Amino acid sequence: MDIAVSYHDTVTKLQGLEWSADGPFDRLEWFALLEEPVFAVAEHGTERAMLPLQRTGGGLTSLTNWFSFTWRPLGRSPGLLAALARDLRNRAHRIVLDPVPGEDGSRDALEQALRSGGWLVFCEPCDENHVLPVDGRSFVEYWAQRPGKMRTTLKRKAKRVEVEILTRFDERAWRDYQAVYAESWKPGEERADILEAFARAEGAAGRIRLGIARAEGQPVAAQFWTVENGTAYIHKLAHIEAAKPLSAGTTLSAALFEHVIETDRVALVDFGTGSDAYKRDWMEVNRPRYRLTCLDWRQPRAWPAIVKAWGRQLAPHNRPS
Repeated sequence: MDIAVSYHDTVTKLQGLEWSADGPFDRLEWFALLEEPVFAVAEHGTERAMLPLQRTGGGLTSLTNWFSFTWRPLGRSPGLLAALARDLRNRAHRIVLDPVPGEDGSRDALEQALRSGGWLVFCEPCDENHVLPVDGRSFVEYWAQRPGKMRTTLKRKAKRVEVEILTRFDERAWRDYQAVYAESWKPGEERADILEAFARAEGAAGRIRLGIARAEGQPVAAQFWTVENGTAYIHKLAHIEAAKPLSAGTTLSAALFEHVIETDRVALVDFGTGSDAYKRDWMEVNRPRYRLTCLDWRQPRAWPAIVKAWGRQLAPHNRPS
């Protein structure tokens, strides 16, 4: 099979090609916001596959940042992915790919292609992803199945704040979001400019769901969601620590869940990555995310990393019981 492999450091040359995007982190517009890109593309006729990568001091990694829920190849042709894997051995001795989902077949497809391309592949869980399959429930049915403490909190305190949900980017609401985040328990945003650019683009496309809770006119909680292809993504949420007794975060979350279930009619709510205990109160399914560490045993630079990887696999806590 005659497969053409090419590499690009900008999305400009890829704009004319059609890539299916299952979610916000599969789109060329998202990758255009990130730095040091290496787009590895394989083509055969009308078939295409792409691995969005970035350069690091030790080789190549998946093109992500702190904000990414997931990373996966665009295109699933086994032949094209294997061709990319073989060719990438000319460009790096080490490739690290994460966070890769398993439920959609991405992990298996990548692992098979990379092994057939000559790489040693070490696969391990690296994070977790909490989701809610709505399963046709109404919000009332969903809420009736939440922990009693949450339901009691909402019943007692919902009237203490006013909730606004916007489906467009709004300058004032975004300033409110920034003000809440600055006074929350969370650390300062890394690359807040990327987050704002993403929010503006999602607003222009009609996908944003920006929620603000106010007490006596002052913003006390804020959340940034998006909705597309039947899935609601919870990107960022924060509340002012001084206003914690108001439980504004619970009230705002409940309002947004009601909106995406009743108005947007989503089939899934995705709470992103992280092992935060509170996510289990809102979500019902926990999906693993994987890291694939790929090493080219033919290159001496990879040998120390191979020894370390084998050592981790042989460690007592990793042995099957």
